[in-house]
Amino acid sequence: MAIPDAEVERQIQQMIQFIDHEADEKEVEILQKADEEFNIEKGRLVEQEKQKIRAFYEKKEKNAELQKKIQLSNLQNQARLKLLKQREDHLDQVASKSTEHLRALTSDIGQYQNMLMGLIAQGLCQLLEPNVTVKCRQKDLKLVKDVLGEAEKQYKSLVNLEVTIRVDEKDFLPADIAGGVVLSARDGKLLVANTLEARLDQIIKQKIPEVRSMLYGNNPNRRFFD
Repeated sequence: MAIPDAEVERQIQQMIQFIDHEADEKEVEILQKADEEFNIEKGRLVEQEKQKIRAFYEKKEKNAELQKKIQLSNLQNQARLKLLKQREDHLDQVASKSTEHLRALTSDIGQYQNMLMGLIAQGLCQLLEPNVTVKCRQKDLKLVKDVLGEAEKQYKSLVNLEVTIRVDEKDFLPADIAGGVVLSARDGKLLVANTLEARLDQIIKQKIPEVRSMLYGNNPNRRFFD
C-alpha cells in the first residue's frame, strides 16, 4: 500500500526540523566552547601581562633601592673622608704648634745648649762608632762646639767607649729648621737624624694613637694601634 504524499511530506518536514534542531544545538555548543576558550586565553594573556608589569616595577623598585644604597654609601664615605681629613689637619696643626714651641725653646741659650748636648750624646750611643761627624745649623756652630766635650764625657760614662767627634764646618743644616744635629759615621753610610723636627716626628708617630684618643675619643671599631 503506497504512503500518501501528505505523509511523506510530513515525515520529510520532521526530518528537516530534527536536522535544524541538531544544527542549532551544535552551533550553540561550538559558540559556547569558543567563548570559553576565548575567555581562558584572554585570562592567560591578561595574567601574563600583569606578571610582566609586576616584574618590570619590581625590577625598577630594586634598581631604585640599589641606587639609594649606593648614594647613601657614597655620602657616608665622603663624610668619613671629610672627617678623617679634618682630624689629620687638626693633628698637623698640633705638630706645627709643637714645632713652633721647639723654636721658642732654642731662644733660651742655656736650655738649648743642654738639649744639643743630650742630642749629640744620644746620637753617639746609637752609632757606637769611634769616629763621628756632627752637622748643625751655621748659627749653632759655636754652641755645638761648646758642648762636644760634655757630650763625649757623657757618652763614655754610658758605654765605656772612646770616640773622636768632628764638627762639619762647611756643610751646614738648613737655616730654616728648628734646630738640633745630624750625626754620621763611615763616610755617611751610618746616619742619625737628631734634629728637633726629626725627634718631634718620632714622638708624634709614637703618641699619635694616644693623641687621637685624647682629641676624638676611643674608636670601638679599631683593632690595631700604631
